[in-house]
Order: sequence, then C-alpha cells, then structure tokens
Amino acid sequence: MKKLFGPKTQQMIGLDIGTRFVKAVVLEKSADQYKLQAFACEPISGNAFAEREIKDFEAVSQALKRVKLALKSKNKLVAIAVAGSTVLNKVVHMAPGQTDIELESQIELEADSLIPYPLDEVYIDFEEISDSETSNNKVEVLLSAVHKDIVDRRITILGEEGYEAKIVDIESYALGTAVAEFSNKDPDELTCCLNIGASHLQFCVVKNGQAIYTKDHNYGMDALIQDLSMLYSQDRVQIEQQLTDNTLPETWKQDAYPMFLANLQQNINRAIQVYMSTTNSPRPTDLIICGGGCHLNTLPEDLTADLSLNVTMFNPFSTMTCNEKINQASLQHAAPQLLIALGLASRSFQPWHI
Repeated sequence: MKKLFGPKTQQMIGLDIGTRFVKAVVLEKSADQYKLQAFACEPISGNAFAEREIKDFEAVSQALKRVKLALKSKNKLVAIAVAGSTVLNKVVHMAPGQTDIELESQIELEADSLIPYPLDEVYIDFEEISDSETSNNKVEVLLSAVHKDIVDRRITILGEEGYEAKIVDIESYALGTAVAEFSNKDPDELTCCLNIGASHLQFCVVKNGQAIYTKDHNYGMDALIQDLSMLYSQDRVQIEQQLTDNTLPETWKQDAYPMFLANLQQNINRAIQVYMSTTNSPRPTDLIICGGGCHLNTLPEDLTADLSLNVTMFNPFSTMTCNEKINQASLQHAAPQLLIALGLASRSFQPWHI
C-alpha cells in the first residue's frame, strides 16, 4: 500500500503537479530556520488533465523535464500530492489504545461502507489525530483513500523522468502544512487559507499545527481566462501569458474582471458558509490567499471590500533565507503558486504526518 501519509524519510523535492503548472521547491533546514535552495514553476501545454486525471502524458513529461533542468538538483526523491473527486477524507471514531495492525483491520471495515469504490481499486491510509471531543472513550482517526489510477499515473510519469515518489500526500493537507509551518500566525488561533487555482478553490483551516478542515470547490481562474479568450479572440495560452505579464488591453478590468470578481466572491462566501455549518464555527475575520489568482494585484484589496474580511496574500518566502543564485524577482512572481510544493518539501523535516 502506498502511504498517503508517510513518516519522515530522506530529504525530498516538493513537487506539485497541477492542472496548468508543475511547481517544485527544494528546502534545507538548520535548527528552526528554513532556506530555499531552488524552485521551479513550469507551464503544462494544452489541456493535459480531465477531472484532475492526467490525460496527456507527453505534456506533463515535458513540463517535468523543464522543472528538472531549472532545479539543477541531483535529488531524485519527491513528495507529491493528489486531489480530485476520487480523493476521499473522513474522520472516524475508533476505540483508543489499538495497535496499527488492529486499527488497520478496523479501518478496512469502516472503509468498505464509506468508500464508493471496490477496496481493491483504492489506496487507503489512516492517521490517529486526537481524542474525540464528541465521543467518550474514542479517538479521532483520519481515513484517506484515493483511486489507484490517480496515484499510479503520477508515479509512472515520475519514474520515466528519473524521480521516485516517497510520499503521496493530499493537496489540501499539503496546503495546511505550509500554512501551519510558514504563515507566522499564532498557532492557537484559527488560520483560514484559500488557494485560488485554475479550476478549484481549496479552502483549509489550520489550528495548533494541524489542518482541522479542508474542502475543494469547483471554481478558479479558468473562468476568467475563458471569458478573456472569448472577448479578445485569443487562445488560452496567450491570455494566460498576457495576464501574467500584465500586458492585456487596458479595458479588460472593465470588460471581464467585475463578473469574475463577483463570482469569486460568491464562491468564497459559499465555501465559508459550508465551513461554518459543517464545524459550527463563527465566520472568520481574516483570510490569507494564494495560488494563481494572486497574480491579480488588486485581488486582496477587492476581496477585503466585498467579503468584509481582512484578505491578505500569503507569501512565506518574504522572511525565508534563499540561495544567492535564486532570482528574487522570479521568486516573488511565482511565490503564490508554490504553497503546496512548499508544504510537500517541508515534509522532509517533519516526523508528524499532517
């Protein structure tokens, strides 16, 4: 069984294979100080994914080759993450004091009733979190499962490029790891983070170094890209590049941005409402954002006004020491997209699981 939550092994490259970019981070750590040794953020051509599953192996392979050249690292060990509708997480309550073998047998019984796939088609893992606050004499155990195809396709394509996946995590938990480790927030306070990706919004809440809530929502930057592509009769690649380089026609913020912002606000409010109702928690007052959406410079300010929240961009590299060879301008540009890769890279130095 491939471990979704593996213990500390050797130093690994954090490798985030997204639907539009492959992102990678190489870290070193001395005492409590992290140092960024290298990073890469390379686009994936075309539409290589369908529902988070790799369909165009060649496009992803080419992006991985460029990442490998950019990193200039001899390390072949990587930590990767998966996401999508076939990735399932569930907190179950189990009797305390069981060995891993006993827990595994009980988890398999639970999984058979909770997972809508035959058990021989999924990888399953579990991690004891804490004592249950709602059930006496029980412990909370995080059960995670993912369809084998999602994992196996990534491992195959990585192997072809000379990489070996040592840890397979879940994207939302890798994001939570980055928030817990690098946000400089009070660990006793709730920290809410939203990753604005190409096709998904990943919402996670962190407290005491753990992701206590995660959920993906179907909305992202693709909505804006598609509108701009139709508006200016250009393909997606051209629009993405112009948006990144800030070279779009001056009218784009009047023609397309207001509708995107309104829909984004609506989806964020929905994500917050789901979180509040699921956890019986009050509405948060602060939100940190990351992902490709942060290339829109005014987005934090615009969302602060629309959501009545204090919205700030999450850039963990601003206080981190860096290899002198790293181009700081390139890093600052890519930083919002590197959070999941950063969380994965930090797993090299953390004996705990989530």
